[in-house]
Amino acid sequence: MRLFSSDRIATVMDKLGFKEGEMIEHKMISNSIERAQKKVEENNFGIRKRLLEYDDVMNKQRTVVYTKRRHALMGERIGMDIVDMIWERCYNAVQQPTYEDAKMEILQVLAMEAPFTEEDFRSKKKDDLAEQTFQEAMALFKRKTERMAQIANPVIKQVYEAQGHMYENIMIPITDGKRMYNISVNLKAAYESESKEIVKSFEKAILLHTIDDAWKENLRELDELKHSVQNASYEQKDPLLIFKLESVNLFDNMVNKINNNTISVLMRGQIPVQEPEQVREAAPEPQAPRQQYREEKQDLTDPDQREAAGRDTREQKQEPYRAEKTVGRNDPCPCGSGLKYKNCHGKNA
Repeated sequence: MRLFSSDRIATVMDKLGFKEGEMIEHKMISNSIERAQKKVEENNFGIRKRLLEYDDVMNKQRTVVYTKRRHALMGERIGMDIVDMIWERCYNAVQQPTYEDAKMEILQVLAMEAPFTEEDFRSKKKDDLAEQTFQEAMALFKRKTERMAQIANPVIKQVYEAQGHMYENIMIPITDGKRMYNISVNLKAAYESESKEIVKSFEKAILLHTIDDAWKENLRELDELKHSVQNASYEQKDPLLIFKLESVNLFDNMVNKINNNTISVLMRGQIPVQEPEQVREAAPEPQAPRQQYREEKQDLTDPDQREAAGRDTREQKQEPYRAEKTVGRNDPCPCGSGLKYKNCHGKNA
């Protein structure tokens, strides 16, 4: 009523003498309240519909990202996704305006030298350059993965034959030259596949890690964009339209970042040489606090130890403070002379 009805209805109700809690039977007032309630419901529906249109943009992006993540998590199409990423990086590199930029892009992302000269870059078609770069990148990637399995296989074989009954999953350290990744691998599957399972686990872990980081950052940027586009209404522009246009750019940047970071790590991944004694089990279970408490409690089963522990923790009792009686100036002096305190020992007090 306050937002969608006029003050005239309140004035009429006051004149008719309606009291709070009294049933309203006047037709004009009932119709006015009904119209106001209808406007309230229409306004709430419009708010929900507007919010749903904003969420629909995020939901479409979420569908694409979660599909890529499910492929990586379940192992579906993960090899094909990586091949597509390598092709996209190669095509993006040859689209650079100058040869130096293309050369630097290939070196930074694909970790290899450009397979074409500056003259080829100027004369050949971009599609031919992209195909040539893609073939070189795939050959390099295949050599690196085979080398990774070759280095790990002797250690995996020795650990499985000597301690296979002790470990189910083990941690394999893989580095890209900047940071170390501890990849959890099933020991039996790695032994049976001649360490090819390590390569699959490495690809899976890096892809999941990159997707999660990029998606969380994209969600934060979309939330900030949703609040900032509201100022577009001051320019007589539709905030929803601006949000949709800007969210497409953010999504493209996110996909580009996922592809760039994933391929950059995979093309540089290598296993540091390890001895079988350095292999450790993946995710050891920490000791539960309750179990630790029981062990500490069992350590004090000896009566002398319990008595010593109780004696150390027991606080000493403090004697209560007793205030001494104050002698007044006109009271008899405590010395027993019979004189007042002010005329005896209290004369100089």
